[in-house]
Amino acid sequence: MDHKTFLETLSQRLGSGKEETSEMISSLCQVLTDSILDGDSVTFPGFGSFEPRKRIERIAFHPSSGKRILIPPKITMTFRPSSLLKQKVRNHE
Repeated sequence: MDHKTFLETLSQRLGSGKEETSEMISSLCQVLTDSILDGDSVTFPGFGSFEPRKRIERIAFHPSSGKRILIPPKITMTFRPSSLLKQKVRNHE
């Protein structure tokens, strides 16, 4: 599902205009981004949780030259689906 289809479907379910729904989606994404950058996890009951994970710096080898390179630390985000969502997907098959 692309963004346009998602926006139309959500605005129909909420009974609101597309502009208002688009603002809500943007606000949700901004709150999610801010929370992840602060190091907090965000949980949606029945859907899942988004968790930031900090990867430490490490030494790796360049595949073509074989030289050792230092990979800097970075923050990644992981999604863990809830057991309810997993069960709904399994039962849908």
